Amino acid sequence: MGERGPGAGAICAVVAAALFWSSSYAVTKQVLEDVGPLGIGAIRFTLAALILGVMVRMRRQRPARPDSRQRRQLYLSGFLGITVYFVLENVGVDLSTASDASLIVATYPLMTMLLELVVFRTRLPLTRVAGVLLAAVGAFLVVRNGAQVGGSSRWLGDILLLLGGVAWAGYNVLGKRASAGQDAVGVTYHQTLAGAAGFLVASLLEAGDWRMPDATTSALLVHLAVACSVGGFLLYNYGLRRMASSVAVNILNLVPVFGVLGAVVINGESIRPAQAAGGIIIIAGVALGMIERGREAAGEEAAPARSAHPPAGVGSAPSPQVPEAGAQAAHGMHGTG
Repeated sequence: MGERGPGAGAICAVVAAALFWSSSYAVTKQVLEDVGPLGIGAIRFTLAALILGVMVRMRRQRPARPDSRQRRQLYLSGFLGITVYFVLENVGVDLSTASDASLIVATYPLMTMLLELVVFRTRLPLTRVAGVLLAAVGAFLVVRNGAQVGGSSRWLGDILLLLGGVAWAGYNVLGKRASAGQDAVGVTYHQTLAGAAGFLVASLLEAGDWRMPDATTSALLVHLAVACSVGGFLLYNYGLRRMASSVAVNILNLVPVFGVLGAVVINGESIRPAQAAGGIIIIAGVALGMIERGREAAGEEAAPARSAHPPAGVGSAPSPQVPEAGAQAAHGMHGTG
């Protein structure tokens, strides 16, 4: 890459990934009207695991399988980053709003930085400390506004979304250790398989409420599985290979922006001034916390970058880095979303 900038195709791929991952919050809010939060996760990630399994087996050259220790770590990270994270996200979105979720998720990369500081004893530059504090102020404004406007239910939903960030941070740190020597698609497949299994078991708690989703809900579930849990990661990975990770991360700062716009357009939600101010402060804090990454970009080009956010997806997410996948973790993939 050197001094050459990323091509238009790479930029468009990462922007599209951010758009897919951000859409998961508004789409999930719509699907929750007909399917329980645990059922959504079970359907979404089972479909994603099947798609990824086919992709793994169709490749002409298969990388070495992870050893038993790596598989255990990958399965654990998948359970933590997919089952635990998306249970918290789906229930949080159900109690709160898609716009709150889109803004709170912008703090996830900074949560991951703090956990890495504790686990790996990495140096935390002053700019990142300032970014953490600034994003925390923004998150407080979003949560406080939710409590004032939506009552205790929305406040609880926002708290669950913040706890989801802690789970996602753990997913990234564990996934980073477990993915050494493995390709991103294989890592994501193993993690998604574990996450889907966890959701299938958890969804039994909603067995009494199961019913066949209508055509619209089914289409939205397919969107969550294909676009958010699989497509978002593949697009992000395509762009990431063609640009410095710091550039890709900056582009993924569009996730909360797209997420709020999606909540307004898809769900008809309104944005209050205090909430908008909180979102702007969060984004500013994330941007400030990422400044140091720009100085390290040259060194990172030789190694795969990992997103700190979810996917919402493999997914969502999942942005800032998105929770949407493990090694993709860099968010989601979940996406996150």
